[in-house]
Amino acid sequence: MKIYPKIVIVILNWNGQNYLEKFLPSVLASSYPNFEVVVADNGSSDSSLFFLEKNYPQVRIIIFKENFGFAKGYNEALKKVSADYYAILNSDVEVEAGWLEPMIGLLEADKLNAACQPKLLSYKNKSFFEYAGGAGGWLDSYGYPFAKGRIFDVCEEDKGQYNTTENVFWVTGAAMLIKSSVFHEINGFDEYFFAHQEEIDMCWRMQLAGYKLFVCPDSVVYHVGGGSLPPGNSLKTYLNFRNNQIMLYKNLPWSQKWWKIPFRIALDSISAWKGLLLGDGGYFLAILRAHLAFAKWIFFKKKQSIFPAKKDGKLLGLYKGNLVWQHFVKGKKYFSQIIK
Repeated sequence: MKIYPKIVIVILNWNGQNYLEKFLPSVLASSYPNFEVVVADNGSSDSSLFFLEKNYPQVRIIIFKENFGFAKGYNEALKKVSADYYAILNSDVEVEAGWLEPMIGLLEADKLNAACQPKLLSYKNKSFFEYAGGAGGWLDSYGYPFAKGRIFDVCEEDKGQYNTTENVFWVTGAAMLIKSSVFHEINGFDEYFFAHQEEIDMCWRMQLAGYKLFVCPDSVVYHVGGGSLPPGNSLKTYLNFRNNQIMLYKNLPWSQKWWKIPFRIALDSISAWKGLLLGDGGYFLAILRAHLAFAKWIFFKKKQSIFPAKKDGKLLGLYKGNLVWQHFVKGKKYFSQIIK
């Protein structure tokens, strides 16, 4: 008799009853033979818990009295479950019934295969890739994240052009399958991040530790996106810029960080001034706050973060050029135009 590794699908919820109503049925209909669904509630003030208790008694609920954010919320939740694999899944994701089988097969093939993601398409327009992960995450040499199928805000139509299972730099936190042993070995997400880019930081640390990350296009899910913090939100902007600077400081070798970080701060400043000139003062202030918070982190908060244990792993899915130059100056909109 075949033994199937146990998967715990953990959905972090914060005032997301509408998403649970819409998407939880698809998760429970997953065809994989050995899985459990857990909802970790991040101090919701809506009726999420009542809805779950009434309609889905088979779903285990973990309750936090406050909003821990994505990073600490998952860290705390995953301390309370036991499985061979964790499927980290946003509440605003619809899955296909067989989404788990291709990914578990890929990760079981090699002990160094640590995590993977499905192809992430837009729930609102299912023929297009979705911003949060597309067909697998990449990083440019200066810390700008992008994905196969998504360059900055440009999302491509899915025509099967990225249907190859291959290594990536990062896998999306919206739908990630990860070996539980690896998650705990590298101490999970950096809780200082709260939300945004914590999965990229964790994936960078996994690669430095010698593990491999993949996109598995045979698995497909559909993501709404922007459920907790919609695009244009000042807090979202602040966290993205602050966390990206912290991530670079933590993971780059000194031979690179001494010049790449100032260069990134200069590029961020140009973006901030552009926003201000276009009338978006909130965007300008969010980036200014992010840079000040980064400086504060360096001098006072650094010990609160997780630093890589080893730095000898090979980084895959890393573009050695400048994505800003390629996209905004040379006008390249698609992944295939940049990575040839």
